[in-house]
Amino acid sequence: MKSYWHLIIIASGFVLIIAGFVYNVVFAGIPYQDPPPELVARYNLHAAIAQTITTTGIITMLAGIVGGIVLRLLRR
Repeated sequence: MKSYWHLIIIASGFVLIIAGFVYNVVFAGIPYQDPPPELVARYNLHAAIAQTITTTGIITMLAGIVGGIVLRLLRR
């Protein structure tokens, strides 16, 4: 029976990347032109959260890809 755990990890990483992008569009959006400090702080918070989600997705996807390659090399 084949193990597809690396494909599941790659897919979950891809979902996290898309979720980070959607979060950035919905909550952070386009920065204001001349905002007051409260809006700058709010924008920076949401942009940092979106970046964290996207970075986690990229790392997860790369871990799945590397894990799949290592698994394939070990099976030979």
